[in-house]
Amino acid sequence: MAGQQRVFRERIRATESLKKIFRAMELIAASRIGKARDHVRASVPSAQALTRAVSAVATHADIDHPLTSERTDTNRVAVVVVTSDRGMAGAYSANAIREAEHLVANCMEAGKEVRLYAVGRRAISYYSFRDRILDGHWSGDSDRPSVELAHEIADTLLRAFLAKPEDGGVGELHIVFTQFETMVTQTPRVIRMLPLEVVEGVEEPRGDEAMPLYDFEPSPEAVLDALLPRYVRNRIFACLLQAAASELAARQSAMHTATKNAEDLVRSFTRRANAARQAEITQEISEIVSGSDALAAKT
Repeated sequence: MAGQQRVFRERIRATESLKKIFRAMELIAASRIGKARDHVRASVPSAQALTRAVSAVATHADIDHPLTSERTDTNRVAVVVVTSDRGMAGAYSANAIREAEHLVANCMEAGKEVRLYAVGRRAISYYSFRDRILDGHWSGDSDRPSVELAHEIADTLLRAFLAKPEDGGVGELHIVFTQFETMVTQTPRVIRMLPLEVVEGVEEPRGDEAMPLYDFEPSPEAVLDALLPRYVRNRIFACLLQAAASELAARQSAMHTATKNAEDLVRSFTRRANAARQAEITQEISEIVSGSDALAAKT
């Protein structure tokens, strides 16, 4: 019985230590989620303004641009998977990887060659463990992505898309990330980044309003050359911000649940330790009574 008590006391101490870690991680995620949500909201106006500018050029300038034209000279598809650098975030990374695997399977069924890019140590570890080649990977501060990281990713992908087929050029670029909706809902999403699809069009005139006239200087081609790379970088940065907010929300929820489970385990182990102690006391009393009876019988 004494051995059982010792085992339960050790389990209680270990679970209490884990509970402190879970609670600390929950508080850290809770302290960062507000700023992450503010970053997501702050990125919306500039993204909308840039989208309207690109839409205006694409709508009112009759030109073909490499970033907006379908490529028929290659069947390669680039897939970027955005996950977390650390664990303890529930099924956040697993859901994003599962969505990416569905996309890869669909592309391969269509006869396309998939090139993988990973953002976050969880995706890097997943593909490295399975000996799958990564054409590019980035990690570090997945819950606080920087503009420099977004630009580095975007420039790498733009070079891959604009490269010649014999140099490994890709015909499509898809990004898999987790969109932040609420503190309890984060949804994995797949969007096609290239060939570029402008997600917001120019507002149509209402009633008798005349169509606006645009004059592009120095030329529509030069304007698109300047705007489209910035548009791609902006969208990738927006995806990283959404993923960061989703990661923090998922980690806060997971750590809150883990803390509650640890408290339940401590209560369970405490009851079992008390029961073992009570059984030990009862056994000792029984032994004392039996010895006393034996002595009384001899006399």
